[in-house]
Amino acid sequence: MKELEEGNELQLDFAKLQKIAHTGLPVLPVVVQDADSREVLLVAYSNREALEHSLKTSIATFWSTSRNELWVKGATSGDTLQLVDIRVNCEQNSLLYLVRMVGGGVCHTKDANGKNRKTCYYRSLKDGKLKFRE
Repeated sequence: MKELEEGNELQLDFAKLQKIAHTGLPVLPVVVQDADSREVLLVAYSNREALEHSLKTSIATFWSTSRNELWVKGATSGDTLQLVDIRVNCEQNSLLYLVRMVGGGVCHTKDANGKNRKTCYYRSLKDGKLKFRE
């Protein structure tokens, strides 16, 4: 996992959606974007339970497709995502959560200072290799 998250080699998981579809879980993709900077923070998934929890608490909540459970962002780290707006796309098959970060970061990976990264998109693809943006 360390090489995948911290390495420079491109290892895209083109089978991710196929794996989710194989489980039969009724989920939608959720793009999570900072309400102020408009930077994309992460892409996650939501089912009806996660969406209802998000609406009730105003905290971004998702469905963990790897753990098959409700994932309240920040429940263990304290880095929650306060919902500003939830938008629905034209075909009603994806959501956009506009959020404000409460805490240090969004990503479960750490930067060189040992702090959670602010976004899960911390590398750029250049010449077939991943380059750190930080």
